[in-house]
Amino acid sequence: MSKLHLAIAAVAVSLATATPAETQTAAEITVGISISTTGPAAALGVPERNALEFVPKDIGGVPLKLIVLDDGGDPSIATTNARRFVSESKADIMVGSSIVPSSVAMSAVANEAGVPHFSLSPMPFTPARVKWSVDMPQPVEIVGKVMYDHMRAHGVKTIAYVGYSDSYGDLWFNDLKAQTSAMGMSIVDDERFARPDTSITGQALKLIAANPDAILIGAAGTGAGMPQSELRDRGYKGLIYQTHGAASSDFIRIAGKSAEGVLMAAGPVMYPEGQPDTALTKKPGLELNAAYEAKYGANSRSQFAGHAYDVFEVLKRVVPVALKTAKPSTPEFREAIRQALISEKEIAATQGVYNYSEKDRNGVDDRSRILLTVKDGKYVPAK
Repeated sequence: MSKLHLAIAAVAVSLATATPAETQTAAEITVGISISTTGPAAALGVPERNALEFVPKDIGGVPLKLIVLDDGGDPSIATTNARRFVSESKADIMVGSSIVPSSVAMSAVANEAGVPHFSLSPMPFTPARVKWSVDMPQPVEIVGKVMYDHMRAHGVKTIAYVGYSDSYGDLWFNDLKAQTSAMGMSIVDDERFARPDTSITGQALKLIAANPDAILIGAAGTGAGMPQSELRDRGYKGLIYQTHGAASSDFIRIAGKSAEGVLMAAGPVMYPEGQPDTALTKKPGLELNAAYEAKYGANSRSQFAGHAYDVFEVLKRVVPVALKTAKPSTPEFREAIRQALISEKEIAATQGVYNYSEKDRNGVDDRSRILLTVKDGKYVPAK
């Protein structure tokens, strides 16, 4: 065997036996992504995964290496995935997860290891999670207000709530109580259900018996369609509001005719066509929806696809800044990403215009939400 052949053989063996960290070079940026592509939250995780097909392959001339793992909506698996990203892949950035408990779990690892983390669910922040994590979804208090203002304008005095029996459901109930009590409205019932449940008949009967002027459903994805259908099928005639977690084509598919007339808080990606040309969210929203619907069908747009896509809209702004001072695969680069998230302002994306700070880890304002309804099986602006 010639010396050239021996050299090639040696390289082949070394690559075959190398660990992911050893094969990674400083010329690529590793992004570890844990989302729920199976399990009860798959309706959220699948469009998030699909959106990754339309994100850039490189930023600032440096290739992106995306490592995508499924956590099935299980916080313990999300934790394991996050630790793998840190220890095996030496990730520069982590993204996920699709639901609040799993995002909280990932955030704990990210803040422990010092890795920038982008949550894809509206995660509550504590001092232990505030340094390295930011949120992509709009915070409930901003999205909620557009619904509560609509309730007040339409004479709502009494409200009932039905939502998930987890931290997402708690987030929405607590916000509903805080904001509507100050508006002179009262909550007459609070019902809960688990994400895997296939019926809420008992809860629906209690809600209807309470006879509220309006009902808020605090659920997401396909899970939001079930209570919508049960309430309408059992004769509830009042106003029904859905949180931005329901904003996807899956909701209309699951709820069917019961979706007609629902009032839904949503991110601007769900209807960029109605935005003025001056809106910074219009162009990226139109671009994502055009690409997504070309592949996945008309009206397949999704709030969740927007969250995943927007991570990379933000990275397009912050990575070039970080690359000026540090190389990927180093603690210095991760710190530079963290600092750039604070220094860069008015970062336009499909779901909002981001202005993160050390204290504000949501980074969005009223430009991040709209109010929609369903008419003839399609989302249209609500009145």
